[in-house]
Amino acid sequence: MSENILYYGDNLDILRQYVQDETVDLIYLDPPFKSNQDYNILFAEKNGSQSAAQIRAFEDTWQWDRAAAQAYEQVVEAGGRAAEAMIAFRKYLGGNDMLAYLSMMAPRLKELRRVLKPTGSIYLHCDPTASHYLKILMDAVFGPVNFRNEIVWKRSHAHSSARKYGPNHDTIFFYTKERDFIWNTVFQDYDPEYLAKHYRHVDEDGRRYKHENPTGAGIRHGETGKPWRGIDPTSKGRHWVKIPLELEELDRKGKIYWPKKEKAWPYIKIYLDEMTGIPAQDLWADIGVINMMAKERLGYPTQKPEALLERIIRASSSKGDVVLDPFCGCGTTINVAQKLKRNWIGIDITHIAIALIKYRLHNTFGNKVRYKIVGVPVSLPDAENLAKSDPYQFQAWAVGHFVGFPHELKRGADKGIDGRLYFHDDPSRKTKQIVFSVKAGKVGVAHVRDLRGVIDREKAEIGVLIALQEPTKPMREEAASAGYYESRWGKHPRLQILTVAELLEGKGIDCPPQEQVNVTFKKAPKAKSAGDADKQRNLIED
Repeated sequence: MSENILYYGDNLDILRQYVQDETVDLIYLDPPFKSNQDYNILFAEKNGSQSAAQIRAFEDTWQWDRAAAQAYEQVVEAGGRAAEAMIAFRKYLGGNDMLAYLSMMAPRLKELRRVLKPTGSIYLHCDPTASHYLKILMDAVFGPVNFRNEIVWKRSHAHSSARKYGPNHDTIFFYTKERDFIWNTVFQDYDPEYLAKHYRHVDEDGRRYKHENPTGAGIRHGETGKPWRGIDPTSKGRHWVKIPLELEELDRKGKIYWPKKEKAWPYIKIYLDEMTGIPAQDLWADIGVINMMAKERLGYPTQKPEALLERIIRASSSKGDVVLDPFCGCGTTINVAQKLKRNWIGIDITHIAIALIKYRLHNTFGNKVRYKIVGVPVSLPDAENLAKSDPYQFQAWAVGHFVGFPHELKRGADKGIDGRLYFHDDPSRKTKQIVFSVKAGKVGVAHVRDLRGVIDREKAEIGVLIALQEPTKPMREEAASAGYYESRWGKHPRLQILTVAELLEGKGIDCPPQEQVNVTFKKAPKAKSAGDADKQRNLIED
């Protein structure tokens, strides 16, 4: 059995370093992009002088800079059809953010094809801003003969847009590596208009059904061509769709409708609750976005509904297969793969995402899920390197140990707060909070006083200062003078100092039991058994 793994880092590096050839059965990716930026700006020529391209949490920041230009050159120098496509893109688009996006995607798609098994499939989720270019790039990497579908997902209800048609769909490209691939037919519910038109009848038990002609066109000379109950289908150039013995059995079960009109032919009753629906089409209007009140909503801006990933994973993988999401974000692909008894690999470049996925898995599956995390700091030198290279990711990593959501996702004033942890620990259900301040550099008593002021200002119950350096004696004295927060579990210091070394050793916050009270992220619903999910959705799986 394969091991479930969650990787922190650039997915291109992770794929090259850790994922072996032809080891993955299904890939789903929803790469970030500047979907909300003015369309014309994406095509503005740039000189590439910016120092580096970075992807940060909740930001789509593909941009034409030196890193993007290097990525373009590497793809071209590698040769092949992807290189030819990129040269054509450069000639047509010039050096701009759209070309940067394609330059960053090309090597990743090539690596994804490498790790995909011969029977594997890949689903690329995007919006119409770049879908036409991505289709050409996918053709170049996977081959036009392996294109299966362009799926249109209606992701929102109708809304008005200035001087254009309202955009309300995403595109999902479905490709396979070769012609022989895993496929399990999945079904969609019938359209309400179809049901109203065809399933008009209701029996005494309240079950809806429709009438279906028991005969088919053409004469047959076997059993299906013989008269039944005095009715000869041959006289009308038809034949029974079932042999008379089967028709008798249906009649015995009350599934034959006999019109009162004399000499009228019977109909077979087709009950709605016995139907599986229609085989899924390439227009998905039956899976809505996650609304504000949905149980699965976690507050992550790019979160996709679990039903969307369920359909994809059921259709293109089997139990025990390996599912990979190289831009795993809040972990919907991982969560659904775990529910459906698939193995999984998730990759993300933000510690915010890694922390959220850990929390989501724990709340959905408890101790039943087993996985390892690769790429996060596991030693003090690792943490020091992260703090030096990316202070914002360092903050997210530190706060993520306690599943606190980072307060600020961008540069700028944070009002002394790098994370919050909300909880409820008494019958009144009053929302209470722990605030975090993370310091990567020198620390002194002034930082403790500042955090004490934040605790008072925010009316927080507890404040935690996480520091790389050991606190001084005056710092500890200042913290001790802040007093205690009392809960039914005892007294908890209002101001606590944790070093990164202590954090890595597993030391936690002195607070009411987190497992019982934490509500920082909205909890995902507990996992149901695969059998329950099958009954709910009437989906067929080999």
